[in-house]
Amino acid sequence: MWERIAAGWRWPRREVAAVGRTVRFALRASGPERDAMVQALKMAGAAIAAWALAGWWLKAPLALMAPWTALALVDATVYRSLRSGLQQICVIVIGAVWASLAMALANGSTLGAMMIALPVLALVGTYRRFGTQGVYGATTALFVITYGAYSLSEVGHRMLETCIGAVIGITVNAFVFPPVHLRNVREQLQRLPRDSADLLRHMSAELREDWGTAEAEEWRDRARRLQPILRELADARQWTDESLRLNPAWNLRRTGPHPPPESEDARWHGIAEHLSVITRTLATSVDEESHFARPTPAFLDQYAELAERTAEACAAEADLFDEAGDTPSVRERQHRAARDAWQLYNGLADAFGEQTGPSAAAMGELLVETRRILSSLPLPEGSGPQERKRGLRRGRRPDPPVSGVAEAGG
Repeated sequence: MWERIAAGWRWPRREVAAVGRTVRFALRASGPERDAMVQALKMAGAAIAAWALAGWWLKAPLALMAPWTALALVDATVYRSLRSGLQQICVIVIGAVWASLAMALANGSTLGAMMIALPVLALVGTYRRFGTQGVYGATTALFVITYGAYSLSEVGHRMLETCIGAVIGITVNAFVFPPVHLRNVREQLQRLPRDSADLLRHMSAELREDWGTAEAEEWRDRARRLQPILRELADARQWTDESLRLNPAWNLRRTGPHPPPESEDARWHGIAEHLSVITRTLATSVDEESHFARPTPAFLDQYAELAERTAEACAAEADLFDEAGDTPSVRERQHRAARDAWQLYNGLADAFGEQTGPSAAAMGELLVETRRILSSLPLPEGSGPQERKRGLRRGRRPDPPVSGVAEAGG
């Protein structure tokens, strides 16, 4: 009992500490925390301005509609503000008109008008073209019905108040620190090589020891965790593209250079897939019911070294995705690690031609997928695969055939 009470006290302390960290991050430097703070302050400012115009200056009868609309339309992007504004105006017009008609049919009865208006408007709000703004039709009807104003002129006031709020909300979002989402793409692209490097280092360390099914399944699990990052990267791309659409202040407020091109997404998507196949092959090789056999200890020792060098190349590339880390020294570190990995791969591929027995299929699969990863990593001219081609002309053994390995792996 006392342990539960103590745990219950720890939870709010952790939450307060997390909130404190977020506030410090927002105040110290630019980032997602500061972006959220700016958007929140813009929402508050837009609502106050809308109330000042509609309620204080114009003395609108239901001035609440203006700040309520302005608050909702300071969205994550200018494009979404415009789209949501049009949706909300349409929904509010429908809600106000139908609520006024319901009040007339119910002869001014609040309960009767609700019974007529709300079921229809709740259903209309599910129309997909209205998106998340559909619910405002029913809430507008509630305002009109409970306020008791349903004449034609009063419905016109509701439209005016809504338009005031929409114009102020969209204007504030478009011209006061307009949201531009550029950092998140770069952050997700950093996570992919960093987590890939961690996985390869983990594999390298355990391949040199006595590993089995538990370790191999852990590698597979870590490889699967790359897939959510790829999905978050795709979402970040969408936010970036959307934040630049219809953004009139893009040239006035840049939060950094454009993110890396979309070809980087496809490249790391492929690397993540190859890592998934590698971990699946290792897991299958220790499964007693599989046709794959465990690679030889000598091969695993060399492959562990290859995985470590590949991890170093991935880690350096994670630094390259950071604007501050994209320096000649980091590029040289990445190229050097990739060249070392290619040399180790070439030695393993040469030795593979002498392998026989049931373990050859697993070793060939590992080599094929690793070659694909290395081919995806940037290298200076005159190294890597080009060196491999010169080696083949000197009579060296070729790489393991992809089709043959694929057949062996099922």
